[in-house]
Parts: sequence; structure tokens; C-alpha cells
Amino acid sequence: MSRGSALRRLAAHEGRWLMSLGWWVARRRIGVAPGERALGYAGAQAAIVYGLAFVCVVETVGIGVLLAGKAVVHEVMLFVDGYTVLTVLGLQAAAVTRPHVLGAAELRLRDGARREIRIPLERIASVRYDLRFVREQREDGGEVAELAVAGQTSVTVELSEPVVAVRLLGRRETLRTVRFHADEARAAVTAVREGMAARAGMAARAGMEERAVMREGPGALEAEGAPGPGGTPEAAGSQKAGGTPKANGTREHARTPEATGTPVKQA
Repeated sequence: MSRGSALRRLAAHEGRWLMSLGWWVARRRIGVAPGERALGYAGAQAAIVYGLAFVCVVETVGIGVLLAGKAVVHEVMLFVDGYTVLTVLGLQAAAVTRPHVLGAAELRLRDGARREIRIPLERIASVRYDLRFVREQREDGGEVAELAVAGQTSVTVELSEPVVAVRLLGRRETLRTVRFHADEARAAVTAVREGMAARAGMAARAGMEERAVMREGPGALEAEGAPGPGGTPEAAGSQKAGGTPKANGTREHARTPEATGTPVKQA
């Protein structure tokens, strides 16, 4: 990847977490449509992030006191320290406003503003609660992705077919196993399994309807409206023994002398 492309991706990342600060203050979430379920994961890192932000604020105040007599250096360090505090808070804001999302067709796994992995539900072979503590980033030939929060993952998703994910700087990787964290991991596993079952039921119903249409074929519809001996479906359905169809679709039976009431002459 070129250096220019990497810089553009980093700038886009900066814009995303800065935007997340506004959404965080407004108590809104990004990319969660009505009917979709949000699976939060920011709770595990909240204490660490807030503690780090407090340390940065204390450092900013201390540096400001030490550099009070040097105006230029004081202003530069004040900007750097202030931006550092915003970055730390933006890390938490991105995690809160960009939760994992379970939709009707796919599971979207997010790592704050850094990356997003889209997994179609029909490609999930299994999902289980699996608490792991991650000490270092695993590569595993690009087959496994770990979206750890506070050094841990709690849900493992095994795929029947691989999915392609894009990392922060644009590198593509093919994944067959994805591990991520959710604050309510067991509930998340249950929700994903229910989504898989619902998706499989929809696919089964669609397949049955398609097979039914293929069995009937186009001739079935033609047979229902095929004309009879009278020339039209109405005429064919109206003809019976002893009757003739009229123009308006009613039948007139052949009349006999007894039916008309005319006396019969005796021979």
C-alpha cells in the first residue's frame, strides 16, 4: 500500500473517532437500524480508559504549571496534552457509539472506529461462549481475527465459508474464525443462534416456495384458465346435459309440454 493511501485511511480514522465524541454526548449510536440488536463491548475497558484520561488531565495541569514562564512551549504542550485527552476519550466514545450489530442477514463486528467485519449469518457454522485473555496480537496466517477489549475476548465464531476483512491500513485478510468480546457474552451467543435459526427458516421457506413453483410450472396456470368445448371457460363450465348456454352465462333447459302446461291431445 502506498504511503498516501495509508495517510488517508489514518485521517479517516481520526475523523470517525472525533465524530464519535459528538454522538457519545448525544447518546446516540452509529449504524444501528430499527429492528437490529446492538451488542455492546465498551464496558470492559471503561475503567481503564477513564483512569488513563484522568492521568492525562493531571499531566496537562502539571506541565502547564512548569511551563508557565515559556509562552510558546506552554501553548504547544497544552495543545498536545489536550489532544491526547480527546484521543483517549475518543477511544471510549467510538466503542460506545459503534457496538457490534446483529441484523436479520448478517453480524457486524466492530473494533471501535478502527475496523468492521461483516459476517453473513448463513456462513456461521457455530458460535460459543469462549473467554480468552489475549497477550499479543495473533496472525495465524490471516485465518483468525481477535477483536479484544481490555485484553480479552469472550465469544468465538467459527465460519463454514471464509469472509474477507479489511484492516485499518487497508490490508485484506481471509478469516475463518473470529473472536470478539461482548459485555453480555452469553446473551450475545443466544441472540446470534436465534438469528441463525431464523435465517435458516427463511431460507428453507424460500426454497420450498421455489420448488413448488418449479413443480407446477407455467402450464399449471394455463390449465386453470384453459377454454372448454364451448370456446370459453365460462361456456365450458355452464354446459350440462339438456341445457344450452345463453349469452349471459345462464342455462335454458329444453321445454316439454308438461313443463309448459299445454294439454296434450289424445290420439
